[in-house]
Order: sequence, then C-alpha cells, then structure tokens
Amino acid sequence: MSQPENEKPIAIYHEHPDWFKPLFEELDRRELPYVRLDAAAHVWDPSEEESPYSVVVNRASPSAYLRGHAQSTFHTLHWLKHLERIGVPVVNGSVTYTSELSKALQLDILEELGIAYPRARVINNGSQAPAAARGLRFPVLVKANIGGSGAGILRFDTPEQLADAARDGVLDLGVDHTALVQELLPLRDGHITRVEVLGGKFLYAINVYPADGSFNLCPADVCQTTDGKELERTFCAADAKKNGMRVEGFTPPQQIIDDVERIAERVQLDIGGIEYLIDDRDGKPYYYDINALSNFVADAPNVIGFDPFSRFVDYIESRAGIVSGQLAGAR
Repeated sequence: MSQPENEKPIAIYHEHPDWFKPLFEELDRRELPYVRLDAAAHVWDPSEEESPYSVVVNRASPSAYLRGHAQSTFHTLHWLKHLERIGVPVVNGSVTYTSELSKALQLDILEELGIAYPRARVINNGSQAPAAARGLRFPVLVKANIGGSGAGILRFDTPEQLADAARDGVLDLGVDHTALVQELLPLRDGHITRVEVLGGKFLYAINVYPADGSFNLCPADVCQTTDGKELERTFCAADAKKNGMRVEGFTPPQQIIDDVERIAERVQLDIGGIEYLIDDRDGKPYYYDINALSNFVADAPNVIGFDPFSRFVDYIESRAGIVSGQLAGAR
C-alpha cells in the first residue's frame, strides 16, 4: 500500500501466511497506510531513536517454530522492548508477549491473582516428570512451556505410563527446555470456553468442543457450529476442515468476565483470548491459558453476530492516533 506524505504507516508484524487475511482486508477497505513485517526475517537497529511506524501490531506466535520460524520467538521480545524504549505504541507489547511465551509464568500470575487453575509442577528435565506428578490426579499432561495450537502436549493416564515415557526419553520439553506436568480436568458438557478481550475488556466468548484426543483449540481452525452448520473457510490452517472441532457463541457469567479482565490488566493484554474450563467433578471454573495471539473464530458474524476484525481495526486506529481516516500523530 502506498504511504501518503508525512504519514507513518501501521506495522503488522506476523509470520503466519493466512491467519490475518481478514485484518488486511479491513485495513485495505479503510485505505489505511500499513506495512506487513515478516517476523521470521526481520532486522532492527538499536541505535534508532524514532520509528517509521505510527503503531506496531504484534501478531507474532509462539507456535512459529512449528512452521520453521523459531528464530522469530526471542527476536520479537527484544524488538518489542526496543520499541517501547523509544516510545513507539505497541499492541501486545513486551509484558504481554513475555506471558505468551511461558505457560509456567501464566500459572504464577494466576496464583498471584488468586484465580484457580489446574494443579501443575514445572520441570526442566523429562526425568523429573514422574516425581513432579506425585500428588497430582491422573490423567496428567506434559505441556511444553512454549507451545501453541496444542503442540508439545502429551497425555498420560497412569503413573506407570509417565514413568515409561520419562525412562525412554520421549518427553519433548520444547524450545526453552521447560514444561508443565499438569492435571487434565474432565470437561463439563465437553467444552472449554475462550473469552476474547480487546483493549483489555470483554469482547465475546465462545464454547469450543474439541475433537477426541485433540489439544488444538485454535478458534480460527473450528469448522462447524454445534448444530452441524459448516462455517465459511476464508483463512486458517489447511487441515482445519478435518479437525472435528465445533463452536458456539456464549455469554459467560459476570464473575468470569471480571476474572478475565483482571488477568488482561495484569499482563497488559490489548487483544487476546483467555481460556477456562468447568471441572465436571466440582463445577468450578479453572483457567489454563492466556493467549496473546488472538485468532478470532472463523466466520464470526454467524457465530457471535459481528465482525471482530472491524472492532480490532477501530482499536488499532485509536492507538495510531488516526481520526476519521487521517493520521493525527502517534501517541
């Protein structure tokens, strides 16, 4: 897109080829100046004191290593801190991204806030998994600290299965060699709930019914509603139609919304999804994921009744200082 004179473009920083097509379409529709930055092949200058961008929208994903882009993960964190030092507005900045990169840190934050989560221990060597699981209720999951799209998650139904896996060296602790050993709670009504926030405030919620044995709960990859209606597929992974997930719009209780907004405030989450489940044994909510890379649900108007990408671009405009389509200067 051409850049009008004296206007700094919006920067959309990402590495996934498909997830953000609707975002780009909305930016194009409004004729906003923007550039796409490839998080997998990027360079920045520590000596610069001014950025060429009005705002940087961080859409880097912790699952980048699954697409051969592991080099983006920590490079992104360093660049975000640089941008903040020189005063560039960032959507989902370094504090948010730091929490995105650590399931262990997320649990520590939930503990700090007094918000319930499935019991877990943190390990840095697979040999420690059986000891870490002592006192936990089985089944348990071993979850790579840096994951995404269900990657790096293994289920063990008994202590013996876990001990065998530890002995055989098959536990993958992921990019930073850190993992959770965490209780797998039984889902009430067979679903988890993902609550999306924008500007740190409640935007919408969906119930996601995962396919049997799957831990990939990315809402952009859901292919049908709970009544069997196929959703329009305009973006997401190529195998999304095969994953068997179902979705429905949902309005959570006010206490859940309050908890989600407390979490969002704590991690400075501009946009993202916070996931919880209801434990079928005690009927209580337990939070287990703070996801700063918000992939909106596919075919959102049919699922939740509006287009969240339009509201997202409204928010980007406000952060860039754009008023009525004109750039008023970065804040």
